[in-house]
Amino acid sequence: MPRLTRSESQAHTRADLLATARDLFLTDGYAATSLEKVAETAGYTKGAVYSNFRGKKELCLEVLHLIHSTKFEEVAELLAADDGLDSTLARFQDWAERTLGDVGWTMLEFEFIAASRHDPDVQAALASTLGMAHGMVLALLNPLTEASGTTLPIPPDDAARSILSLGIGLGIQRAIDPTISARIVTDNLRALLRQSPPLPDSEASDRPGQ
Repeated sequence: MPRLTRSESQAHTRADLLATARDLFLTDGYAATSLEKVAETAGYTKGAVYSNFRGKKELCLEVLHLIHSTKFEEVAELLAADDGLDSTLARFQDWAERTLGDVGWTMLEFEFIAASRHDPDVQAALASTLGMAHGMVLALLNPLTEASGTTLPIPPDDAARSILSLGIGLGIQRAIDPTISARIVTDNLRALLRQSPPLPDSEASDRPGQ
């Protein structure tokens, strides 16, 4: 096996530390996870952690970014198949049941938000992440309105924000009581689409296959 270059070795170390931190943060929470524990569990020195991350907050931000990126990719995949509105909503429902209310992820998010509420840099980073989540929901709504041949009864940005807010709130409830169904999110999507007026003929005629 060829010897790793210095940059490859650094990237490998960073990936190991990030994966270990993710597991510890999700299992034990933000407060209970120290940089020393991350280093020891990953098999590195504490200096290795500081050579890759400026501190615990930056490390947690990186972990959350990794988690969010994974979730965004999952949603992109379920939207990739162009097989109709009902099939897309069914896949989204399955994803919501598996994802919304994950105890480790949900509690880590809110513990970290509370611990960092006086840090403007962290707040800015979290606001950026929230914007990405809003964009993800908007990306979900656009093909759904196209598939159903409707326009939303409220501006798309507002519709996306309402669905995102519902998902966040439902996630908290499901983290406490996992018997609560995530179907309410999908049902609200269906309700939005049912209440939407059909696209004008001029717009509908521009749709593929019209």
